[in-house]
Amino acid sequence: MCSHQTLCPSVDSNAPHIVSAHPEQGWSLLCNGAIVFDDSGELLPDGSVVAPHRVFAERLAVAA
Repeated sequence: MCSHQTLCPSVDSNAPHIVSAHPEQGWSLLCNGAIVFDDSGELLPDGSVVAPHRVFAERLAVAA
């Protein structure tokens, strides 16, 4: 499944690559077994969840 020559990068690394993309459903499977969602949330191989990193619209507004 993973093409890394040594061990696949750990779950908390940014190096894993996508092995199966499903943009129509909003998720991708990484080579380390994690599932990442388009809203930036994650489901890790051990079943734990990383909540989405959302930015509220009020924070995006720039004062003129």
